[in-house]
Amino acid sequence: MEATKIFEKAKWISPESMTEPEKRKGAGYLRTTFSYKEGPVSLYATAHGLYEILINGQEITCARMTPGCDEYDKRLQYQEYVITNLLKEGKNEIFVTLGDGWYRGCNGIDGVRNLYGGDISFLCVLIGAHGCENPILVSDENWEASENGPIKLTDLELGETFDSRTPFDEWHKAREMFFDNGNLVPQLSPFVTEHEVFEGRLIITPDGENVFDFGQNLAGYTSFVIENAKGGEKVRLIHGETLDERGNFTIENFQPGDRNKSGGIKQEINYICKPGRNEFKPHFSMFGFRYAKISGDIPPSDISIKSIAVYSDMKETAGFECGDKAVNKLFENSLWSMKSNFCDIPTDCPTRERAGWTGDAAVFVRTGAYLMDCRSVYEKWLANVRLGQHPDGKMAYICPKNSNPGKIAEMFSASVGWGDASVLVPWNLYKIYGDEQILVDNYEMMKKWVDFLGRRAGKSKLKNRFGKNPYRKYIIDTGMDYGEWCEPGADVMKTMMAAFKDGQPEVATAYYAYSSGVLAEIADILGYDADAGRYKEISEKARDAYRYLVLKEGHIRSERQCEYVRPLAFSLLTGKEADAAAKDLNELVVKNDYHLNTGFLSTPYLCQVLADYGYADTAYRLLLQKSCPSWLYAVEKGATTIWETWDGIREDGTVHDSLNHYSYGAVSGWLLSGVLGIRYDFDKVVIRPITDKKLKFAKGYYDSPRGRIVSEWRYIEETDSFAYHFEIPEAVEAELELTGQEKRILTGGNYDM
Repeated sequence: MEATKIFEKAKWISPESMTEPEKRKGAGYLRTTFSYKEGPVSLYATAHGLYEILINGQEITCARMTPGCDEYDKRLQYQEYVITNLLKEGKNEIFVTLGDGWYRGCNGIDGVRNLYGGDISFLCVLIGAHGCENPILVSDENWEASENGPIKLTDLELGETFDSRTPFDEWHKAREMFFDNGNLVPQLSPFVTEHEVFEGRLIITPDGENVFDFGQNLAGYTSFVIENAKGGEKVRLIHGETLDERGNFTIENFQPGDRNKSGGIKQEINYICKPGRNEFKPHFSMFGFRYAKISGDIPPSDISIKSIAVYSDMKETAGFECGDKAVNKLFENSLWSMKSNFCDIPTDCPTRERAGWTGDAAVFVRTGAYLMDCRSVYEKWLANVRLGQHPDGKMAYICPKNSNPGKIAEMFSASVGWGDASVLVPWNLYKIYGDEQILVDNYEMMKKWVDFLGRRAGKSKLKNRFGKNPYRKYIIDTGMDYGEWCEPGADVMKTMMAAFKDGQPEVATAYYAYSSGVLAEIADILGYDADAGRYKEISEKARDAYRYLVLKEGHIRSERQCEYVRPLAFSLLTGKEADAAAKDLNELVVKNDYHLNTGFLSTPYLCQVLADYGYADTAYRLLLQKSCPSWLYAVEKGATTIWETWDGIREDGTVHDSLNHYSYGAVSGWLLSGVLGIRYDFDKVVIRPITDKKLKFAKGYYDSPRGRIVSEWRYIEETDSFAYHFEIPEAVEAELELTGQEKRILTGGNYDM
């Protein structure tokens, strides 16, 4: 049933008597009563802002942060709840609380407010046996409304101020609002819900601060209980990811560059007690944190406090364990950073930006689909990505928008790697789940993006720069690309200035060749023969342009590992060229004392290409490296999540940047597909474990859409050999490739060898 039909008789209503767009406000409240006799009843609801609903004093759902995060002026989800068990014959009450949320609260690194509007409003209908033609209840101006309740201030980033002594009073009629319902869509993705809970351990910092350590960096909030309060006591909690180099509490690592502009990311709870027992958790705020600094009138020892992880209700679908505890922790940290950043949409971090960056989603999608059943979250996000595409094919680099786009945003919307999420995310979801509808839904977006790259190509800003390259019209050095972001040792500003001047033809041309090739495959799958032929030709010529651009006498001449990883991962070189590039990459890594110097785009592929080209020992040495830059450096520093940069906590203890970005955790995909060898595509499963004595053993599983696949191996010192165990689900054939053995087919069952 269409939303316009469901909500035909309902009206948008606001609890606020007037809109004050620039003023931070508290929650709003709506209530009314209705009569019920019998039969099943469904409640349909949505809001501008976030909502909570009580029926007869009981929560209708355990979901949090509804109706979710969207490009609200173009797409707004509504939810359906079956509430029959909450109703009683006769008079019933519905009570609604509304908060700012993403709609009008602080958004992103700039703290932009009122991004989608200055109101908080609500829309609902209760439908019983007589259907939408004769609903039991609709939202309208006859509801009662109040702006005076215990939630005095509320914001996703800044936090919440709550005075538990405040009664709900000063009721007045709700204000009717006038909005078109053409943007309403049903929610198909999983709800955001509470998950793991951690007890707080009180520590005293060198500065004498009282700080609770929950032991795990996460996205969520704290919940606390205070017994026997007198009433009026104040409690203040500030949430942060880490302690500084002196062991004191800090939130400086995730503050924006210009705090005066945005006011900063406060992550703060201010609570005023009522007499007796007080129990509290925020209604419409979420934070990224491991620590909470507490101050106020209640001794910390008299407070029972917990942290609660909050993320989309996704099933974990993979497990990994080996003989190296640090590697096990790396895998666990990757999973935690995914949980922390999949709150309705995939975001970069849960503190500073909370933004749906396209580049982050693209580099992590394959690993994410291994770790958790995240298809619906990605698909919901892709709906916003489609809405964010510019008419000329450029892709918004953050979806949904969390700031007011300007010239810089327009410029970087052309960035390869980020814009290529339009192709690579649907493609990888299809490869895992095997559903062509994923490709159908996003096909036009993919075409527009690749065609946009085609218009960028061959328009060099430097005369005769590629004059001798016979395929120069397929080279891209115009526009602005982020490139190999966060590359160790690179000066970000110098890189950006060089890109402004000369472009980044290596990375841009590589992505043009790769994405057009993927699009050709997609067109072939969908039966678009003309498109398949056209994009295949583009890919081949862009590939030739790339080879001519980067190769000198059959070799890539670069000290940057990324410039070897990328063409190998994207299959842009011929056989001998690829072998030479892999050999040279291996020598670079060895020369760098088995440290990586890859950045954002190429790191996910580094171990994979080394191992696939015969340099598994080097891949393992990289994996097990513990000095910076490396994956295990953060583990050695006590990380419980993946950091944004390789040196988020430096050797001297100083802290910078986000400590909860999932992107570099993409290596956990290789732990599953490389170390365990579970290489899963929906239409083909290959088991090719890469063993190494240094790990002693490795075991794990992947709960694929076709069933659980198990791979285990262990080193037997006495015989200097490896033993294996595999489990293949019914109706699945897996091609087994073991070093030094003939390939064989494993059908459903258990195997020991």
